[in-house]
Amino acid sequence: MNTLRSKISAKFTPRTPLSNGNTKKDTPKSTPITINKAPPLPPLPAKTKKEINVISKYFHPKKPLVENNAQPSKGQLGKSYVQASKSLTSTSEVLKIKETFPTLNAQKIDQVNNIVNGQSKPKPCIIPMSSDNVSSFMKNSSLNVANINRQLRNAKSDVLVDYVRSDNTGIIVITNKVAQQSDLSIIDHYVKNANDINALQVEDSRLPKFKSYLKIIGIPYYPHTNSQEKLMSSDIETILKQNHIFDNISLASRPRIIKVSPKSDMAIVWIDIWDVQSGHNAKLLINRCFNVGNNITTVRRANMNSGVPQCKNCWKWGHSTFSCRIQGAKCIKCNGPHKSEHHREFEWCCKANAKINPPRLETKKGESCPHSFKCSNCKGDYQADSNICPFWRHCFNREWHVKKYAEICENRSQSTHSEINSVTNQ
Repeated sequence: MNTLRSKISAKFTPRTPLSNGNTKKDTPKSTPITINKAPPLPPLPAKTKKEINVISKYFHPKKPLVENNAQPSKGQLGKSYVQASKSLTSTSEVLKIKETFPTLNAQKIDQVNNIVNGQSKPKPCIIPMSSDNVSSFMKNSSLNVANINRQLRNAKSDVLVDYVRSDNTGIIVITNKVAQQSDLSIIDHYVKNANDINALQVEDSRLPKFKSYLKIIGIPYYPHTNSQEKLMSSDIETILKQNHIFDNISLASRPRIIKVSPKSDMAIVWIDIWDVQSGHNAKLLINRCFNVGNNITTVRRANMNSGVPQCKNCWKWGHSTFSCRIQGAKCIKCNGPHKSEHHREFEWCCKANAKINPPRLETKKGESCPHSFKCSNCKGDYQADSNICPFWRHCFNREWHVKKYAEICENRSQSTHSEINSVTNQ
């Protein structure tokens, strides 16, 4: 037993070498076993600006308040009470968005949060209808907006109507949030049952979609036999409704008609249709043929060319209605400082005048103005939006419009200088 224990201890106990002076073996001494510690981990490299958590921008310390002697900045002076009282972004909502979409940056997180809370840009809702229905509905637009909002609140909807505006195809209802199908049904029900509205000429409301651009070739410019009546946009709309290949197709704007050449009797019609992102509706129509009278017309793909816009406020070309800078409105018939529907009430041509020779009689109530109009662009004897106007015939030629307006400005400056010289020479 002792021999076994001595063998085991001798195996695991280190032996010390014998000294030169002693013949005896020294008693073995046990030495402690040292365990080497693992080396410390190297420090983590500093994060770059891209690797910093984008949520940290929402946790920046608040800036110190402005001292009494310091003057506030222009941004602080320009803030209204509504802007100053807006609630800040909720941290919990931001963290939820970041957990769901970890790759979004701070700007995208703000956009997602605004969409969730309904603070994004106003959303339009399109209701196609006839022009008579548009004029009847827009007469009491403020009352109609209030009634629609009352019905939406009664249905406990978060969607509210901000305002209503007219368009070539009907009316556009601007809402604060994206309208759901239940909200659209409420708006449809009110519009179709409104006063002086023909429900048969009102289509169901829809949200904006993508647009596809097509053109119809081989269509006659004078569609009626033995008649010199020109092809109108209303004729094209009627033709499209009567043809089965245009079923379930909605026009995004009124058709535009231009002659192939000045001496040709054929025309090209451009149409814009509502479509999905893949262009499914346009693919169903491209290269399809249909009859217009004795002619066979073909639908072709067209490039997007919005042309030169015409303002519906001042009736000048080159800018849209929403970017018009004039205060008030201009008449489309006489270019007077009043709206076109008030031409009879304000313009002198429809009022009686017994002092002139021959005396002028007053136009009867309910009748349209029988006098000649004056185009504000070319000074022709027609309305400012007439297709006879050279500005309208060159609506797709932006260079022509730029050159023409440059000539008008130059002639105007020359006439002004001549008037000044004539006054100074007197």
